[in-house]
Amino acid sequence: MNNRRKSDQAPGLGRRLTQTTIITAGAALLVASLALIAVQFVSLRAAMVDDLRVQARIIGTNSSAALMFGDERAGVETLAGLAASPPVVAASIFDARGATLAHYERAGRITLQAPSAAQADSAYDVGARYIDVSEPVRVNNQHIGTIAIRASLDGLFARLLAYAVLTLAVALCSLALAWALVASMRRRVRKAEEHLHFLAHVDSVTTLPNRHEFNERLALALSEADRINATVGLLLLDLDNFKVVNDTLGHDCGDMLLKQVADRLLASLRQTDIICRIGGDEFVIIVEPAGDQGETEAVARKILAVLAAPFAVNGHQLYVSASIGVSIYPRDAGDARTLTRSADTAMYHAKNNGKNAFEVFQPAMEEKAQKRLKLEANLRRALEHDELELHYQPQIDLRSGRLVGVEVLARWHCAELGHVSPAEFIPVAEESGIIVPLGRWVLQHACRQAAAWRDAGLLDTIEHVAVNLSARQTRDDGLMHDIQAILRETGLPPRLLELEITEGVLMENVNANLDLLHGFQAAGIHLSIDDFGTGYSSMSYLKRFPIDQLKIDRSFVHDVPGDGEAIATAIIAMAHSLGMTVVAEGVETLEQLEFLRRAGCDIMQGYYFARPMPAAQLTDLLRTHGGNWQPSAQALLL
Repeated sequence: MNNRRKSDQAPGLGRRLTQTTIITAGAALLVASLALIAVQFVSLRAAMVDDLRVQARIIGTNSSAALMFGDERAGVETLAGLAASPPVVAASIFDARGATLAHYERAGRITLQAPSAAQADSAYDVGARYIDVSEPVRVNNQHIGTIAIRASLDGLFARLLAYAVLTLAVALCSLALAWALVASMRRRVRKAEEHLHFLAHVDSVTTLPNRHEFNERLALALSEADRINATVGLLLLDLDNFKVVNDTLGHDCGDMLLKQVADRLLASLRQTDIICRIGGDEFVIIVEPAGDQGETEAVARKILAVLAAPFAVNGHQLYVSASIGVSIYPRDAGDARTLTRSADTAMYHAKNNGKNAFEVFQPAMEEKAQKRLKLEANLRRALEHDELELHYQPQIDLRSGRLVGVEVLARWHCAELGHVSPAEFIPVAEESGIIVPLGRWVLQHACRQAAAWRDAGLLDTIEHVAVNLSARQTRDDGLMHDIQAILRETGLPPRLLELEITEGVLMENVNANLDLLHGFQAAGIHLSIDDFGTGYSSMSYLKRFPIDQLKIDRSFVHDVPGDGEAIATAIIAMAHSLGMTVVAEGVETLEQLEFLRRAGCDIMQGYYFARPMPAAQLTDLLRTHGGNWQPSAQALLL
């Protein structure tokens, strides 16, 4: 399959570079060696000339008497001493008239020419094979003769040859060593380049092409599609609830699962399909040629089918589903970036529509995505400029009919978008990460308002002010520090603050959340499970959590009297057996109220009593009625 990319081949480039380097170095060494040999030759020749001159002067001094008296025999004996100097092949003593007084030759017949009468100074001449030196002999500054010596250059050339051989041998050894070092370095560089290429283009967990490589592959695929007038399909795959695996089993198990998913995809798809991992739990498949839309949809269906079987990871049997977005080039986009964005948009639609499915991109999806982006931008601006508002919904004790708590709810009226429902902006805040600063803002303003009510003596019967915590907030390492800082800043006693966490959030990472809840309990903060009955918690987990209160999800309250009676009754009985109080939210009718009171529910909230209201309105009601509550269109509750 076209996925695990091999390193780019630059044929022989490294080898040619090495060869060029060595040849250049060799040429430099050769030039340097020749220069050294030339310098050595000049140096040896100069030394030889100087030596011959010294010998000629010595002979001249020793033969001055023979010249003065014309003693040939004495002259011959003087020249005979040159036999000890191997380079000298011939020598002659000439009188002042240029006649030969004595002659010496080592071998053969060598005749030396007498210097001209005008030549009365030292002189030398270098030929191809010999050096001729002449030195005048003077007595009392009177020229009485000349000594002529001829020396062979054979010895000098022999020494020079030996020097050249040694120099070249050293140069060759240096080149060989340099070649070995460069080759070794090149191998290490090549290995490092391959490793860097791997890191740059390959995902280290799955060994699939990574995001960088995906961008290159997609660009090539679109270019080829333009050339042959074909289509390219793009499938963006996001594993559903993968974070739960990481949180509960650890990142090592998560990586093992990703590897198995990658292997299963590789084994099931076509050889021409390109599979890449571009993010934490995101994969992308390039289908080329895509043919018609049905062919790409068939690939998406096959992926969902092959992922349906369980995965065995570190002794655990895991079931994984995926949400897939499909876009087709050039129908849905004219470039790679837009094509990827279209697939991403379709994938989010698949996820929002229940997951474990695929969606084909439609233009209307882009409009919805643009609306979401605008919503996110406005939400950030609203948070920065303090444009949000808190509303408070009363919670009524069924036995006493008194107000015992309020739930804090965020409300937003946007200047550009108008009123935006929490059902719209809270999911966007969760996905974008804005929920953490938004949650901090809600906590700060809610605690500040509760402290103001307390200082005004309006919280005589209220036991707590309930604030919801999101999943992202529970994973924020600074959450406990932020809450403690807010309580110190506002002066609100921790016992008056209640934190509501949904059942599903608690079960995402049981051990971490258990530590978090115990920290809240130690700080004196009241804890409540929100939307109880919609998650997957068990009695064993509920017994471990330091929970003070359960809130029955409004979907069960809506079904009473009727189908929801048995579930509501069971939840109330179970909570009481664990020592928890029970709150029913979403109470809208008298019939619901009467049933829940008979079932033993402790506290209620809903439109039957009051809608969520601004702080100023609730302040007026508290001042007017105190703890006694008068529900809408009803007399006092009890």
